[in-house]
Amino acid sequence: MVDVNGVGYEVHFPEAHHHRLPRLGEEVVLQIHTVVREDAISLYGFLDAAEKELFLLLMGVSGVGPKLARNILSAATPAEISRAIAAGDVGRLKQLPGVGKKTAERLCLELKDKVDFLPLGITPTPPVVTSPEVFCDQPSRDALSALMNLGYPAVRARQALEQVRQQLGEEAYGALALEELLRAALRGLA
Repeated sequence: MVDVNGVGYEVHFPEAHHHRLPRLGEEVVLQIHTVVREDAISLYGFLDAAEKELFLLLMGVSGVGPKLARNILSAATPAEISRAIAAGDVGRLKQLPGVGKKTAERLCLELKDKVDFLPLGITPTPPVVTSPEVFCDQPSRDALSALMNLGYPAVRARQALEQVRQQLGEEAYGALALEELLRAALRGLA
């Protein structure tokens, strides 16, 4: 919610980038894109022009709407996404929430020549460092998939699972059933 001279506007923002926003009550400058539909007017906000530009490019691809474009931007930086598209890395694109094989192929085909400029001048967010063993077992992979299907960006889902592992220790973490692991991760995301 952004207050503009006493009027509150709901602005959809890539969830993984919330840490880049100023504190509550502080001033923020956003690049806004307005999507007008029959039943709603939605505002999508970005902290820099490159994010907004990639959002618009993504929405230009058949089958990609504003929600999917926002989810894609929540899961990776514009630089990572544009590098994957430019390289035709369908496997990497399929890891993004809501992106299947056909959508990944369409992204590569339709945007390959349009994303060359995006990595320049972008400061990527620091990568999430996770121990490889955290996601090598089936319950962890299933929990990660479930959290992403619930709408959590991959970065936040991985962080939540890593936090559970660190809190419980390796042995207790490995003994958790999928349901218990999901509950613990969701508590950390709340």
